[in-house]
Amino acid sequence: MSQSVDRALTLLGSLGDGPVTLDQAATSIGVHKSTALRLLRTLEEHGFVHRQSDRRYRLGGRVLSLAHRALEEIDVRQIAAPYLAALNRRCGLTVQLAVLQDGEVLYLDELAGRGPGHDTARPTRIGRRAPAAGTAIGRVLLAGLPGDEDDDDLPVELAAVRRQGWAAESAEHREAVACVAAPVAGSAGRPVAACAISAPTDRVPPVELVRLLPELLCTAEAISLAYGGSPTPRWCENRCGAKPAVRASRT
Repeated sequence: MSQSVDRALTLLGSLGDGPVTLDQAATSIGVHKSTALRLLRTLEEHGFVHRQSDRRYRLGGRVLSLAHRALEEIDVRQIAAPYLAALNRRCGLTVQLAVLQDGEVLYLDELAGRGPGHDTARPTRIGRRAPAAGTAIGRVLLAGLPGDEDDDDLPVELAAVRRQGWAAESAEHREAVACVAAPVAGSAGRPVAACAISAPTDRVPPVELVRLLPELLCTAEAISLAYGGSPTPRWCENRCGAKPAVRASRT
């Protein structure tokens, strides 16, 4: 039984390089064609292999589905941590990571700003929720929701966020806090999280915060790549500098 499992897994691995004929499949695992055919038919029954009209075999949809699910279950907070820490050190301001859950923003991580003007006694936002539409980080996540492929189907503000790739807020959720946010892309190119830089408006004017966008956008892309996602490489200029603690693999 273990030999059959080994052969099946080896065969699946070979299909990762592209469709193969029955002869090629048999050669790749060193067995007779009849043995390879039995393995292929079993894998096909379970959706792991698909037989094309040209009689070649390729990976089936079940493999893609499982791979996608595995990627989405990777702990984005753990992946993002070194990049957020590096961003916090460079800009000296509060940085955050959040996801969209049940229509609200859920904050997964936060590193407080340093230096004068920062209230170190302020409770952390980790674990807190906020209305998605009332925060820059929430609008970034809402702008990337599936189902609205055409910008014309989105509210004007969200369509603008999607086009520019970031969002800003000068009074974050009724607080005197300015914020800029950018999406972290998952394997399908959709946001799975968002990161942000924020600061009290009496210390950092919103216009000054927007000038940190290149730093934020580079960090967001770096997290996306480490997560195994597919960001649009528009911003990264190696500003982030951090090495991920864990690197997700897309294979």
